[in-house]
Amino acid sequence: MSVLLEIQAARDVISRFEVKSPPVHVERIAKSLGITIQYGAFDDKLSGMAFIKDGVKVIGVNNAHHPNRQRFTIAHELGHMILHQQLLESSVHVDTGTLRRDFLATTGSDPIEIQANRFAAELLMPETFLREFLRDKSLDVEDEESLSELARRFKVSTMALQFRLLAFQEP
Repeated sequence: MSVLLEIQAARDVISRFEVKSPPVHVERIAKSLGITIQYGAFDDKLSGMAFIKDGVKVIGVNNAHHPNRQRFTIAHELGHMILHQQLLESSVHVDTGTLRRDFLATTGSDPIEIQANRFAAELLMPETFLREFLRDKSLDVEDEESLSELARRFKVSTMALQFRLLAFQEP
């Protein structure tokens, strides 16, 4: 079975930056790739945006959102930067609501968002790290406290972790 382009791209980033354990420092990675991160007071429905103007790469993040959501936004927009650079050079890409994006991704509505979400999920919660925790820590995925503890370790929301773990069960 071949690995999807976006998942391989995230794994390449993890390898390149020698990430050995969670949490993945997405802001540091983005900055190391020459991407400027700007935090701003956006409309609550606006999670983030990404654009390239005159060769300058920028990710905008809603500073009113929870830090875990900001991390997902950065990872998601970084996915756009890596996977969809040509699109970003011609227009600003605006993302509204992480949860809405996840819902659209599960319905298969927008291929670009699906790719960026998969990239973000693999970057923030690398499959190898999660499988190691599931194996070595005897994690009970039905136990809310165990899920919350693991989500805190990866600095992601419990919901993002649940989506990620559900993806392991898909054929």
